[in-house]
Amino acid sequence: MGSTRWFFEPGHTGAEFRARHMMVTYVRGQLKNVRGSLEVDPDDPENARVEAVIDATGVYTGQEQRDAHLRSADFFDCENHPEWTFTGTRVQQASATEFEVTGELTIRGVTRPVTFDVTYLGQWDTPWWEDGRDAGPRLRAGFTATTRINRQDFGVSWNDVVDRGGVVVSDMVDVTVDVEAVREQGRE
Repeated sequence: MGSTRWFFEPGHTGAEFRARHMMVTYVRGQLKNVRGSLEVDPDDPENARVEAVIDATGVYTGQEQRDAHLRSADFFDCENHPEWTFTGTRVQQASATEFEVTGELTIRGVTRPVTFDVTYLGQWDTPWWEDGRDAGPRLRAGFTATTRINRQDFGVSWNDVVDRGGVVVSDMVDVTVDVEAVREQGRE
């Protein structure tokens, strides 16, 4: 069949992170408008290539003061590092819909290897709107990718202590990326 190239539809692709807060609960944050691409041969998915770019400046947790703190040098240092990147370098297929994608994640200018557990959610021909008219159908595919990272590995090290030796923010952070990919025209 040959390789097909897909682009991540930014309006429907986003990342979410979750970290323990004050030792008792989780705080979640969202990063929308994730851009990226996937090149894959359906007959040889283990040779797929994945690239993603996340705009860290758009972090949203539902609390403006916390969002500003996350954008500051204490956490994401968005002034100097406004984007995070991921480049998938190895794919291992576990089942028809489950994959492990290993690659290089860069946050705050620090690059570390990370493995995402990826679930393929299927594909569907859908409408495609251009200039106010349906120029479709276009084939879309869905994926959910999850991983757990240690934020200290990326220099995201601000913290404070609370009673009995607790911390304000956990080191371990769960990351989920929901991808809606659209197949590029002319790359069948």
